[in-house]
This record gives sequence, C-alpha cells and structure tokens, in this order.
Amino acid sequence: MRKFAGLLASLLLTVLGLLAVTFLIGRVVPTDPALSVAGDRATAAQLAAVREELGLNRPLYVQFGRYVAAVAQGDLGASLLTGNAVTSDIARVFPATLELATVGIVFGAAIGIPLGVWAAVRRGRLADQLVRLMGLVGYSAPIFWLGLMALALFYARLGWVGGPGRINVGFLYSVEPRTGLMLVDCLLAGDWEALQSAASHLVLPGALLGYFSLAYISRMTRSFMLKELSAEYVVAARAKGLSEARIVWRHALRNAAVPLLTVVALSYAGLLEGSVLTETVFSWPGLGQYITNALQSADMNAVLGGTLVVGAVFIGINLLSDLLYRWLDPRTR
Repeated sequence: MRKFAGLLASLLLTVLGLLAVTFLIGRVVPTDPALSVAGDRATAAQLAAVREELGLNRPLYVQFGRYVAAVAQGDLGASLLTGNAVTSDIARVFPATLELATVGIVFGAAIGIPLGVWAAVRRGRLADQLVRLMGLVGYSAPIFWLGLMALALFYARLGWVGGPGRINVGFLYSVEPRTGLMLVDCLLAGDWEALQSAASHLVLPGALLGYFSLAYISRMTRSFMLKELSAEYVVAARAKGLSEARIVWRHALRNAAVPLLTVVALSYAGLLEGSVLTETVFSWPGLGQYITNALQSADMNAVLGGTLVVGAVFIGINLLSDLLYRWLDPRTR
C-alpha cells in the first residue's frame, strides 16, 4: 500500500510538473495571447478587455491555478486556427498519429529484436558490423531527408506505394470515420479498395518511423543479449549440451525481454511524440502536423494542448512499462 501511495504521489508530481512547464511555455513565448484573440488592429482598450476576460492581468500563480482547474475539467481552450475546442481537435487528429506510430513500433520491434539477437550471437563478425552500421545510419540520417528520398523513389519513381496523405482523395468521403484509425474504418466499412489505398499510404511513413525505432531497439537488444550470453547459466546450459538456438531464444532472450520491454515502450512513446517531421513530409493529418500548423499560426491554445497530450502519453506509457517491469521481474519489487 505504501509503494502504491508513493507511485501515485510521484505520478501526480510529474503531471503537475508537466502542467507547470506547458503553462510557463505559454507565458514566455513572444506571442501575446490577447493580441492573437483580438487581432492586430485591436485598440489598447480592446486588448485590456481581452486580458481581463482571459485573466492575463492577474498574478501568475492565480493564472496557473485557473489553468490547472481548466485542464482537470478537460478544457484546453479553443483553437484560433479551427475555431473548435482543442480537445475535440486532438481527438480528431490523434488516431492518425496513433495508427502511424503503432505500425512503426511493430515494424521496429519485429525486425530490430531479431537483428539485435543476431548481432550479439555474431559479435565482432560481419553480421554484427552490418547491424551496427544500420543502426548508425538510422540515428544519423535526418528523418525528413529519408522521407523525401523515400517518396521520390518508391512513390514518384517506382509507384510501389501511395503518396502523401492517409488515403486517395476518392475514398475520403466514402469511408465513415468511426474510430479515426483508417485501416480499422475501412475494415468496418467492408471497402477493400479503400483498405488497399490506406495501407499503401501507411506503409512508407510507417516503415520510416519503424527504421528510426529499429536502430535503437536493435542496439539495446544487442547490449542486453551480450550481457545474458556471458552469464553463468548460459555456460552451464552449454555444458549440459543444449543447442545454441535453444540457449539463445529460450533462455537468454527470455531474460533480456524484461528490460527490453521498457525499451520498446519508450520507443513507442517517442514515436507518438516525435513524428512531427514525418507527418509534415507525408502530409499526415496527425497530432504532429496539427501542432506544427498551430505554431505557424501562433495558436498557443492548440500548441500547449498538443504538448500536454504528448507529455501525458509519454508519462502513461512510462508508467505502464514500469508496472509491467515489476510484474515480470519480481526482483524489482
């Protein structure tokens, strides 16, 4: 019970810190919220009235208290760009980011973990060097450049995949947006042509994000496996005559899977928050593009709301991975 109370207190402090950071960001940026609402041609009296209405003339601690109370009620303000509530805008665009990041982490984990195991088993050999080189390129190459090159090659040149956007324009209004996840909505509608179009648009940005996460996952998998393969129980298993494949996949990888779970979870959270450039390059109507458009239009309610959601998602996934880590490994309890 004491551990649960400590975990809850830590979570509350983290959320409060996130709220404080987003609040301060909204106050230190050069954009005047009152001027954004009233317009460039507003008089001094009109600006003063807007500041009074928004509470901007009150002390910072009072403004922060009102901000926390509004967020607790699910009120992130209204977007100047769309005219809608920020919460409704985020609910509309977040499924696109969720779909893209999910495909990316599935791609990254499904390929990155076996590559990391292979590199550890072949330590110092050509296979190990190739996997490490692949990871280095994934870390070093700018993701927007990779996206542009991938579009130029696989879409414009070869025509293997769909272009920017989530689906061909002809299917935009034929598929009812029930969940916001395009693949799921196409399946629910039973429209196989729309499903094929959505998949062709998703595969390239999803694979690009997957390659970005694959570089980190394969590297960490290799590190964990090298530690496990040098452990005493592996030496004992080899002395008993167990096959190398069984030692690697049934014993070493099983023990490495517990810390690897945290790596995959944090990579997933990173894709959910870090796909801004990918969404911009591929015109993907997700949270990253929403925040980018809001920044360009000085729409601070949308920027702060999107930032807050990203931070909350990261905290939630981090907490979930920590709980799973403790459940899978009793030594950490």
